[in-house]
Amino acid sequence: MALSLREYRARIKSTESMKKITRAMELIAASRIIKAQQRAQAAAPYARELTRAVSAVATFSNVDHPLTREEDDPKRAAVLVVTSDRGLAGAYSSSVLKEAERLAEKLRGEGKEIDWYICGRKGEAYFRFRQRPVVQLWTGFSDQPSYEVAAEVGRALIESFLKEQGEDGDVDEVHVVYTRFRSMLVQEPTAVRLLPLEVIEGEEAPETHEVLPLYEFEPSAEAVLDGLLPQYVQSRIFFSLLQAAASELAARQKAMKSATDNADELIKKYTRIANQARQAGITQEISEIVGGVNALADANSAND
Repeated sequence: MALSLREYRARIKSTESMKKITRAMELIAASRIIKAQQRAQAAAPYARELTRAVSAVATFSNVDHPLTREEDDPKRAAVLVVTSDRGLAGAYSSSVLKEAERLAEKLRGEGKEIDWYICGRKGEAYFRFRQRPVVQLWTGFSDQPSYEVAAEVGRALIESFLKEQGEDGDVDEVHVVYTRFRSMLVQEPTAVRLLPLEVIEGEEAPETHEVLPLYEFEPSAEAVLDGLLPQYVQSRIFFSLLQAAASELAARQKAMKSATDNADELIKKYTRIANQARQAGITQEISEIVGGVNALADANSAND
C-alpha cells in the first residue's frame, strides 16, 4: 500500500509540473494573440482597398493582363497551404490540411494536377510522411509573419503562373488555404483562389458611376495593373498569413487552457486516490495493532 501511495504522489508531482508548463504556454499565447489580432485587423483595410482598386481596373478597362487571363483548358493548379511551425495548438494544422485535401479532391475532379506550396513545419511533416512532392517550402515564421516573406511567396507563385502552359513548373490557377480568424473561439479553415484575379470582397461589382470618379488610370490601365496585381497577390498572402497567425495563437491558447484544466482534474483525482490509499493503509495498520493486542491479551489469559 505504501508503494501505491508513493506512485500516486509521483504522478501528482509530474502532473503539477506539466500544469505549470501548459499554464505558461497559455499565458504566452494570450499575450501574443492581441498583437497578432491587431496586425490582422490593421492589414484588412489595405487588402480590401487594394482589392477594390484592382477590381476596378480589371472591370472597367479592356486590358487583357496575364494575371487576369483565364486559360481555356486549365491543367494544373498551385495550392499554398498555411500551417503552423509548432504543435500544441489542438486541431489547428489538421483542420487546414483537411481543407486543403478537400480542395485538392475538387480540383482533381475538374481534371487538374496540383503543385503544393507549403508554409509551416506541420505541413512539411504531413507531406513528407506521405511522400508527396512539394514545389517550395517556407518555415519559421508562422506565429509572426512578415511582409518580406509574403512578398517572397507571392513572387514564387506569380512566376509559376506567368509561365507558358507546358513549361516546367507552370500553373494555370493559384489557390491559398489558410485559417480565417473569426473570434477567440472560432477559427475557420478557408480556401480562396488568388489567380486568375477573382473578386473576393463583395458579391457584385460596384456601379460604374460610383467607381469611375474614384480611379484614374495613369499612365495607362495596363501599367496600373502591372504595378497593382503583384502587390495584390502579395497583400492577399500577407493577410492570409496574419489571419493564420492569429488563429494559431488562439487555438494554442484554447488547447493549453484545456490541458491546464485537465491537469487540475488529474491532480484532484490522484490526490483523492492517494488519500484513500493512505486512509486504507492507516486502517489496516490499526486493525493489525488491535488484532495483535487482542491476541496478546488472549495469550495472557490462557497462561493465567
